[in-house]
Amino acid sequence: MNENKNILVIGGAGFIGSLLCERLVAKNNVICLDNFSSSAEKNINHLLQLPRFEFINHDISTPIELEKVSDLAKFKINVFGISEIYNLACPTSVKNFEKLRIKTVEASTRGLINALELAVKYKAKFMQFSSSVVYGESPRDEFVTESYRGVCDMLDPRACYDEGKRYGESVVDNYRIVNGLDTKIVRIFRTYGPRMLLSDGQMMPDFILNALDNKDLVIYGNEDFRTSLCYVGDIVEGCVKIMDSTITDPVNLGSTEVFRLADVAQKIIELTGSTAKVKFETAKLFMRELALPDITFAKDNFGWFPIVTLEEGLQKTIDFTRAHKDLLSFSTEV
Repeated sequence: MNENKNILVIGGAGFIGSLLCERLVAKNNVICLDNFSSSAEKNINHLLQLPRFEFINHDISTPIELEKVSDLAKFKINVFGISEIYNLACPTSVKNFEKLRIKTVEASTRGLINALELAVKYKAKFMQFSSSVVYGESPRDEFVTESYRGVCDMLDPRACYDEGKRYGESVVDNYRIVNGLDTKIVRIFRTYGPRMLLSDGQMMPDFILNALDNKDLVIYGNEDFRTSLCYVGDIVEGCVKIMDSTITDPVNLGSTEVFRLADVAQKIIELTGSTAKVKFETAKLFMRELALPDITFAKDNFGWFPIVTLEEGLQKTIDFTRAHKDLLSFSTEV
């Protein structure tokens, strides 16, 4: 077991985090740390039986001494340390955004500092999961490169999340400079796939859930709402490639294909054979059009680009949701 790297995934029971854990545990010892603020134990249940996987229920906003966690003794952290840390810790619930404001702030500040201190202690490679929200308002129909600075409002109603991501990138870069850390920053654009929270106000999983139940698919916005959509498996592969690289600059990860959300909803109705209809309601605070990604840097430096088509990705997500609907149909309560 100790021939494998010890890898810590913070926020590892979430949508992207659980699939990242699944990808990494094939060849590594994986420690998944999460407090289920906007994730689900069901996402990692199938991993708990694996000898190279361990779960810790902990809020990273509070420091943790990994060597003192008895369940991790088999990984001999006191001898072999931690090789890599992936930090995905930050609530992303649409439905419970207001209730999670302070938890979002804590994850983006104290939580990030605690995660980086672990990286300093173990001299571990560190990846910060940032977001396209760091670009703020961006020109419509233009694809933004990593050098674009955007127009941001630090007092915007959802700034605890958006500004938290911007702050996070600055903190990570300063830790890199001062402590000589090998850090990575990935800016994730809108992503979809299996294990997204259901009944949480996130449109893609709720589209599928409603279509399967022959209920209306609700778009929070107007008919012109457009977005890029990247399948989660492609995002995970991009992150692994970047962690293995020597580049420390921020990297856009997303799809350059842009879709009208109404067309995506209609495609889901078609793929599920549903009798549902598409309707429109007032936009929600956490659901708005975001910047579109220029991924030239990722293509040129890592050979990365999305390979899963929208129809293929939707079918995979529909199949997963149909098989697990009864288990996954819950709302996060705080």
